[in-house]
Amino acid sequence: MAKAKKEEKEEPLEKKLWKAADKLRKNMDAAEYKHVVLGLIFLKYISDAFEELYTKLKEGKGEYEGADPEDVNEYVAEKVFYVPPAARWKWIQGRAAQPTIGKDIDDAMDAIEKDNPSLRGVLPKVYAQEKLDKSSLGGLVNLIGSATLGTKEAQSKDVLGRVFEYFLGEFALAEGKKGGQFYTPACVVKLLVEMLEPYEGRVFDPCCGSGGMFVQSEKFIEAHQDYYKKHNPKKLAIDPKDRISIYGQESNQTTWRLAKMNLAIRGIDSSNVKWNNEGSFLNDAHKDLKADYIIANPPFNDSDWSGELLRDDARWKILGEKMAPPIGNANYAWIMHFLYHLAPTGQAGFVLSKGSLTSNSGGEGEIRKAIIEKKLVDCIVNLPTKLFLNTQIPACLWFLSRNKTNHRFRNRENEILFIDARNKGHLVNRRNRELSDDDIKEIAGTYHNWRNPDGDYQDIPGFCKSAPLEEVQKMNYVLTPGRYVGLADEEDDFNFEERFSSLKAELEKQMAEENLLNGKILENLQKIKLQETSTA
Repeated sequence: MAKAKKEEKEEPLEKKLWKAADKLRKNMDAAEYKHVVLGLIFLKYISDAFEELYTKLKEGKGEYEGADPEDVNEYVAEKVFYVPPAARWKWIQGRAAQPTIGKDIDDAMDAIEKDNPSLRGVLPKVYAQEKLDKSSLGGLVNLIGSATLGTKEAQSKDVLGRVFEYFLGEFALAEGKKGGQFYTPACVVKLLVEMLEPYEGRVFDPCCGSGGMFVQSEKFIEAHQDYYKKHNPKKLAIDPKDRISIYGQESNQTTWRLAKMNLAIRGIDSSNVKWNNEGSFLNDAHKDLKADYIIANPPFNDSDWSGELLRDDARWKILGEKMAPPIGNANYAWIMHFLYHLAPTGQAGFVLSKGSLTSNSGGEGEIRKAIIEKKLVDCIVNLPTKLFLNTQIPACLWFLSRNKTNHRFRNRENEILFIDARNKGHLVNRRNRELSDDDIKEIAGTYHNWRNPDGDYQDIPGFCKSAPLEEVQKMNYVLTPGRYVGLADEEDDFNFEERFSSLKAELEKQMAEENLLNGKILENLQKIKLQETSTA
């Protein structure tokens, strides 16, 4: 009897597109090619959405009777971007084989920005550059043209969102450490959002990268529409998306552009997502903001954050007295920045290197002690290794709450929940691991059961422990979950890459001080020589 042929599982659209697009990249650097591809994907999306509405307006049936398909206001009313004739995908694709295709696309991007103020200064104009092979660009146009991205049906299936997120991740892999600086794995973002549950209020990410935290917050909102029906006594028709507002900041302009596009394709208002090249520390774009939720993944162990210029900053007094974070590592500067921007009942969830749980260098131990004694730490989660595309530094999640006695949850001000999730997740390849939806549900559910008044929480040896403040004090304010849940820290206590980064920052500081002292010595020697010459 003949053996039945094994049915091949069809590859998802995003993987097919990536493989084909990557072939067309040839020798072009991933960091540059990223903007070429993602810009075209964005253009295809808004063109699809435009053409669908354009057809309805042109037909003029029902509510569209008498409508002008070239009236920009018709598109504004439907929250659809107006695409001028020379920027529509049909026209662009018809020009794909022409040697001027690069200039045609640049001109199209300019035309779209002129008619859509929210996109001004956002879209890439990189297509006419000489090093971009025009036949490959034409092939890329035809490839992306084969996918339907912006119709109502495609939007309901989040086709564009899947493609955009997948491409961001693959480009981060291709770029290595540099690319990964602005890309947080989707499973980590989802875990943060699921744990915080940002149902309504102001959501803030002061190092927002490509905007993943905001996107996931909106997805959370959409997935929990029943909550709004249940908590809406007047039974009015409401759009859950209108219940939150987002605020962000990014110092890398090209990354900020990606964020603006990533949010625009999902219909998320990004007017409060700001760019300046100084960054959140030197130029806080939302000085007066008090956020209900802060969700962030700041750069790990950043030694180049200009801390020496900010020794007297007001943010370092958030714990009641001046406690300036160390110049050579921004981890605790970020924590204090988050606390500074939290509303009186606000909550923060963010990623940091695991070293932040134990470090005592540069006063970090004293700052951590103060944060714990102020009863601001709600939960610490130890993450598995290999989740991040660009680093093997062990990572953890911090959850802070400005008021652990507020009416929304039970009083837990004298407790901290520790979750050790090192054994969760599964390998997707030799280099990378990801958390499954079940893993996320288990971790988030443990946190919710612990903090909710009606929760059914129990300590689980090796996984979770609700530790009283006295126990944390006895542990000398170390926050490593393994020490509380009974799971050995093993190699996690020492990580070469993390330790090397710390020592390198310390060495650079000492060398700078040495150079300064050498300069002063030479200056004084010169003065002595001059005095000897004058007396001779």
